[in-house]
Amino acid sequence: MITPIKKICCIGAGYVGGPTMAVIADKCKHVQVNVVDISPQRIADWNTQDLTKLPIYEPGLAEIIKRCRGDNLHFSMEIEKNIENADMIFISVNTPTKKEGIGAGKASDLTFIEKATREIAKLSRGHTIIVEKSTLPVRTADTIKQILVNTKNHNPSGENPTFDVLSNPEFLAEGNAINNLNYPDRILIGGESKDAINSLKEIYLNWVEESKILTTNLWSSELSKLAANAFLAQRVSSINSLSSLCEASGADIQEVKKAIGSDSRIGNKFLNPGPGFGGSCFKKDILNLIYLCEFYGLEEVAQYWSKVLDINKWQTDRIAKVVFQKLFGTITGKNIAILGFAFKANTNDTRESPAIEICKKLMQEGAYLNIYDPRVEKNQIEKDLGKNYYQCNQNRGSWNNFDDLYLAVENVDALIILTEWKEFDNLNWQLISTKMRSPAWVFDTRSTKNILVAKKYGLNIWILGNHI
Repeated sequence: MITPIKKICCIGAGYVGGPTMAVIADKCKHVQVNVVDISPQRIADWNTQDLTKLPIYEPGLAEIIKRCRGDNLHFSMEIEKNIENADMIFISVNTPTKKEGIGAGKASDLTFIEKATREIAKLSRGHTIIVEKSTLPVRTADTIKQILVNTKNHNPSGENPTFDVLSNPEFLAEGNAINNLNYPDRILIGGESKDAINSLKEIYLNWVEESKILTTNLWSSELSKLAANAFLAQRVSSINSLSSLCEASGADIQEVKKAIGSDSRIGNKFLNPGPGFGGSCFKKDILNLIYLCEFYGLEEVAQYWSKVLDINKWQTDRIAKVVFQKLFGTITGKNIAILGFAFKANTNDTRESPAIEICKKLMQEGAYLNIYDPRVEKNQIEKDLGKNYYQCNQNRGSWNNFDDLYLAVENVDALIILTEWKEFDNLNWQLISTKMRSPAWVFDTRSTKNILVAKKYGLNIWILGNHI
């Protein structure tokens, strides 16, 4: 029998849980959606009256929060209460790569998954559908089911709760997450119980065509998420590997990209060259995939996917080396403006951003960095780069952040574009050229639209994948 879903609890108010639950609440006014988290600061940020200060920046998210929060969308630390009352519970907690122990550096750390599952087993009433929303290794559902079965006997209610476990991975592109949620390519639901699958399916049918809702077994659903991210990352590494060949041979990566993307068998998505992929998923999921392949003895497959990560790291190293070489083989004591610190445009997420490693390498060579990003706050940059200090130090560089792009380029020897923010397509190069110290260099890693205008004002230009 299909369980009617009236109350949803989402454990985890991060980049996946927050936006996903906001859209579900927006589309399903008959469902009460409660998002819970153990972080007081995160919950306070979600409940802020200043919608420009939400913990996550995604175009369109603030408008949904304004419509739904306090009506059928709630953010709180009332974890026990909302687990007890929920018909369906989404697990959307962090699954970082393990730093120590077996599988360190590759396997996912499932500590938070286990803690959440144990809480669910102890607190749930009646029948509850558990939905894996976090990106998880294949067969994690087995672990969840074993914990549920062996912990529910300690349920203080004296009841004998029952559970179904589903896999419902997210396929969101940060910076476009709300659009992805409103108009998904597909919704994937993996499970063993048809009734449970249909209960979740009924939620999505409020705004998604049935033909776009795919159902599989649990293991196929879990693996599909890892595979999708691995394929996308592979495309990024592939086009980035060709960018260096274009620079060496005289080819233009944009022309090569257009020729490749025009092939219907390949398509034109995820063929934008850049300083490397970032975000919370690509690297973590490929490392997880590599670990699984090694676990099952598939060494050649593991090595294949390892090369995708190798190329990504090589690209960031290469860009830092290009800057060093173009600035006469030394950047000690030189000022360099960094335009863009988020791993991509339309997000404030800096996790695994290529800008982090590039900035660190430049500072190791003694450069002083002026960092400007329209969405990344100073405290986040400090978390990624270390304490903010801007002082003369003969052997070590430093960084400072700026709220004004044109102040950031004052008296710099070079400018590096690392994030594809739209505002960088319309820069006043005439003004910038008067502020920079000659001979000044502009390094464009994002194929900025009007970058060639900079050359007219005497600026030296290096464009990723272009032999100039």
